[in-house]
Amino acid sequence: MEQEKKVALITGGGSGIGFGIAEKFIEKGMQTLLVARDEEKLKAACAQLGASCHYKTCDLADLKTIPALIQNILSEYGRIDVLVNNAGINMKKDFTEVTDEDFQKIITVNLCSVFSISREVVKDMIRLKSGSIINISSMAAQYGLPRVIAYSASKSAIEGMTRAMASELSPHGIRINCIAPGFIETAMTAKALNDDPPRKAKALGRTPMGKMGKPADIGAAAAFFASDESAYITGTVLCVDGGNAIGF
Repeated sequence: MEQEKKVALITGGGSGIGFGIAEKFIEKGMQTLLVARDEEKLKAACAQLGASCHYKTCDLADLKTIPALIQNILSEYGRIDVLVNNAGINMKKDFTEVTDEDFQKIITVNLCSVFSISREVVKDMIRLKSGSIINISSMAAQYGLPRVIAYSASKSAIEGMTRAMASELSPHGIRINCIAPGFIETAMTAKALNDDPPRKAKALGRTPMGKMGKPADIGAAAAFFASDESAYITGTVLCVDGGNAIGF
């Protein structure tokens, strides 16, 4: 039975949206592997999620370690059926205060690591002639948000990369889709909004549903893209945002 389960790899899966996706994948019967740098957080997540959840520690900012990480996972688990590129960092700074180093740090984690890990996983998915890759974007790619220039650039690039990957890789049986979360109740969102009441009020005010989403909402969308129910869907960007992207 264990060998028949799909194997899913989620980056940044120890908390927040990544944890919500892992929870849903495990509900659907997948062997789920979390990758992040904080081992204590990963251990705690796996303890909570049960025997179908496993982890590997890796600092995805260190791009040269990624090929060995994927080879190690393939040697141990035999295949990767689903990849969720969820890991990401943010930084709120006035545009003129953002240094080149600040900008590059965000781009490296949020964009370059997504390319690197996808490239390595795709090499084996081509062998299998199947696979689903799910990139996590943001409402920051849908419209302009102040004080998050590097984050916005990285997430906009993720959406472009999703379409380019889908065009090239779908003939190999590999589907690439993207989820653009709105305001989701996570520690990262709390940090961004709780100390800035006007920003929080504006966020909720332009969300037609009038509330923030849950990590499980993103998990449900990811589970759909990971399943055979989305077999004829590729190259899409799905907003899971309570209508925020179209709110007035």
